[in-house]
Amino acid sequence: MAVDLTKYVASIPDFPEKGIIFRDLSPLMADGTAYRQATDQIVQFAKDKNVEMIVGPEARGFIVGCPVAYELGVGFAPARKKGKLPRETVKATYQLEYGTSELYLHRDAVKPGQRVLVTDDLLATGGTISATIDLVKQLGGIVVGCAFIIELDALKGRERIKDYDVLTLMHF
Repeated sequence: MAVDLTKYVASIPDFPEKGIIFRDLSPLMADGTAYRQATDQIVQFAKDKNVEMIVGPEARGFIVGCPVAYELGVGFAPARKKGKLPRETVKATYQLEYGTSELYLHRDAVKPGQRVLVTDDLLATGGTISATIDLVKQLGGIVVGCAFIIELDALKGRERIKDYDVLTLMHF
């Protein structure tokens, strides 16, 4: 029987700053039934797209992507911040509210032509996911979809990734 995943999201007002409502997925991850249901829904989306590799940005993209990769029997590649990957990398720069940030992916993480699903816990402004997509494309991978547990609709992140098929399990 399906559970209502929204019951497993804690809404924390004024965190990390006043006026922000932080959507905490810790209760969902702490409940085996809810976590499995969310993972299974993303797995089905990935199966329908014949995904061959999962790529997720640190750190919560790992929490979503790794169990999906495991269930599919495919690999997972972490998109990391500067200085976290020990071998040769590619880099993508993206905008933050105040300044820029960078993500890196090992140069051999994705093979040319490989069908990739990009995962993260939450789609907000789309900056991190756009950078992750850019990394996959630099390596010749084909992004066949993006999957998230939560989408913050008011931040319009979907507009930045409008050329991709997107699965979101919950909208806030």
